[in-house]
Amino acid sequence: MTRKATAPTVVLFRRDLRVDDNAALAAAAHRGTAVMALYILDEETKDVRAMGAASRWWLHHSLATLGKRLGHAGANLYLARGRTGEVVAKAIAASGADCVFWNRRYDPSEAAVDASLKAGLREKGLTARSFDGALLHEPSLLKTGSGGFYKVYTPFRKAMADKTDIRDPIDPPGSIDGWRGEFAGLRLDDLDLLPTKPDWAQGLRESWTPGEEGGQARLHGFIENDLADYERQRDIPGVQATSRLSPHLAFGEITPFQIFACLRKSKSAGASKFRSEIGWREFSYHLLFHNPDLAGRNFRPEFDAMSWRDDPRALQAWQRGLTGYPIVDAGMRELWRTGWMHNRVRMIAASFLIKDLMIDWRHGEKWFWDTLVDADAANNPASWQWVAGSGADAAPYFRIFNPVLQGEKFDPQGEYVRRHIPEIGALPDRYIHRPWEAPASSLEGKNIKLGKSYPRPIVDHGAARDRALIVYQSIKGEKAS
Repeated sequence: MTRKATAPTVVLFRRDLRVDDNAALAAAAHRGTAVMALYILDEETKDVRAMGAASRWWLHHSLATLGKRLGHAGANLYLARGRTGEVVAKAIAASGADCVFWNRRYDPSEAAVDASLKAGLREKGLTARSFDGALLHEPSLLKTGSGGFYKVYTPFRKAMADKTDIRDPIDPPGSIDGWRGEFAGLRLDDLDLLPTKPDWAQGLRESWTPGEEGGQARLHGFIENDLADYERQRDIPGVQATSRLSPHLAFGEITPFQIFACLRKSKSAGASKFRSEIGWREFSYHLLFHNPDLAGRNFRPEFDAMSWRDDPRALQAWQRGLTGYPIVDAGMRELWRTGWMHNRVRMIAASFLIKDLMIDWRHGEKWFWDTLVDADAANNPASWQWVAGSGADAAPYFRIFNPVLQGEKFDPQGEYVRRHIPEIGALPDRYIHRPWEAPASSLEGKNIKLGKSYPRPIVDHGAARDRALIVYQSIKGEKAS
């Protein structure tokens, strides 16, 4: 049956929770018919990775702000739970829509869902269109000279710069003719995204403003106040010098096109370095697109022979920030309290788990996936594999971060450590990253009891480094043979 030209358009929202620079929404509004905005919490489709707890908290608040923004533009945001294809079919039946638009996803499991959806809709004679918005480049189109995918960042970045035309952001619709019919959707609270028993999200509420407006405020504040010193201070966790845009990017509340447009207007020396950091995000998605099991399988198969240690007590000490190494513990406590961790400290904490404790990187990746508000299907596993040495363009196996020296270099006055580990805050600077060396005179009268109020190191770094080198060299030898 031929549908009337006035039939509505369904616009699917996923990790693109914004109105500005939303190609799918703009195209639907331009079509001139009613728009049914729909978010589907799909936790039933096989192989689609369920969000972690911190991401679910962020999603709740991001959906709330998106609903308000769409409402101001004239549209309702409908919410549903279930398999994407089944829910879309119900939305079409309820609305009489003849078009379904969405912005592309690049996690292979999610891309497969969308490919199946597109094929099924077109088979029924309906229009199905997908648009860009999450990445500056299309992973399926950017290829090496031999037709493969890039495995090293520098040539990837050069190719992306040479071959990718970075468009300007798309203006939001001036108004939207929102569809107002009946649909058996859900209320936001029905999605059960927030923690209740216990409610552990107080630190997240104090630290973040989820949503499109929050992302824009953070972007412009970063460019105005921090970009100039970004390259010089980005590795110092005790100061506010990074953008903290990662969760807004992860949920599509802001796009890389919007970021690049703002950077083009800036004459700051830090703009080039910040662009390169966005480039790493692009590279991670390039890797994920061509390696669907990036979170579960070593990119370099020789690492399948790695002899990881099974040590639940050490893993738990790392998760709780009780390793006895202050810079590691400060990072893990920052993560638990705020859902975020400074990037330099992420590398230090990851190196400690993998190379000091010799615990499989996948345990760390899963913990970060559950506790980070910016948990990202590409960045998270790609970064863990980079530290482990098992990934593409990975850190050399012999790069093992010394947590004491890293702390003394990047947090010399202990500002970061004192913020997150107050029980040792009274230590002099010279001992703040090595409290076990503090003489009794530095502990007296300060209520610092090593082994009680704060743990002694759970492993000797020097011995752990030697152990890791032996294990890694054996893997290297297997590869050479």
